[in-house]
Amino acid sequence: MQNVRKGEELNEKTLKMFLQKEGLIDSHQSDWQVTQFTHGYSNLTYLLQIESKEYVLRRPPFGAIKRGHDMGREFKVQSGIYVTFPKVPKMFAFTDDESILGSPFYIMEKIDGIILNVNEAKKRNISPDSFKTIADSWLDTFVALHAIDYKTVGLEDLGKPDGYVQRQVLNWGKQYLKAATDDVPAAEKVMRWMEENQPKIYRHSLVHNDFKYDNVVFKDDSWKEVIAVLDWEMATLGDPLMDLGTSLGYWTMATDHPFVQQGIPSPTIMDGNPGRSEIVALYIQKSGRDVDHLVFYYVFGLFKIAVIAQQIYYRYNKGLTTDPRFAQLNKAAELLCNLALQAIQKNKID
Repeated sequence: MQNVRKGEELNEKTLKMFLQKEGLIDSHQSDWQVTQFTHGYSNLTYLLQIESKEYVLRRPPFGAIKRGHDMGREFKVQSGIYVTFPKVPKMFAFTDDESILGSPFYIMEKIDGIILNVNEAKKRNISPDSFKTIADSWLDTFVALHAIDYKTVGLEDLGKPDGYVQRQVLNWGKQYLKAATDDVPAAEKVMRWMEENQPKIYRHSLVHNDFKYDNVVFKDDSWKEVIAVLDWEMATLGDPLMDLGTSLGYWTMATDHPFVQQGIPSPTIMDGNPGRSEIVALYIQKSGRDVDHLVFYYVFGLFKIAVIAQQIYYRYNKGLTTDPRFAQLNKAAELLCNLALQAIQKNKID
């Protein structure tokens, strides 16, 4: 947690009026304290402490394009799956009235637990045996998420799973070109390869699209239970193996080049974590499903992360955000494109 970054402040008057209207506070004149979560590079997340209550507010970044920052989607998905998959925060209120904060936003419950980013993992000095438990709990949750019957929970209209892979390849390519600031030859080669090597037949499920260690909340340091999955901004219906590919893209290993470890910082580099191929084997074992076209899914995952990094850098480069963490994300995007090209050339994910 930190104080709210300059330029990312919330309008106190209009937000308190909204909270009172929704029945979340008794009076818009109550004192409050607002802090900002440092976790995450995309949507902005705030902790509101008021009237002995704690709420979490999520809104898009300032200056961001609306695509990929759909607050209504996050709210709808988490509200829908809560009954059958209660590993999400309770949703309290959503609005697309931009007169309140300048963008859509929603209010949800604050979940108390452990979010395992690199700094948290280093601070806790986690043992190799514990990381085996962490990976197991994380994967169990991932498999359970893909097993959700999206029709039963009223999310059948969340997306169009037919043609999902083709649209993803096309759309992420377009988004990269729109946000490009540097000449990256590997990006063009990877985009062309994905167009020519994408799977045509795949199963359909709910996909999270950003499932990694620091987007889940562990109950405690026994690491045996994930109590919440966070950051549903890109959730849709499609091929669950595209979801797995993105997770593999984030799964940095100790054997990866130091530039990779710096560019995609993750607790997965620490002793005890399975390697990427082991994660795939465990996913197959736990889900009972085969994973064909593995290199394609991994390459897609790396490229998608590259696009996300490039889009954030584009905003930084245009002066739409001043967060210093974003200053080198164009280099991270280039690195990811080169990694994807290497995976294609070597036909392997490790």
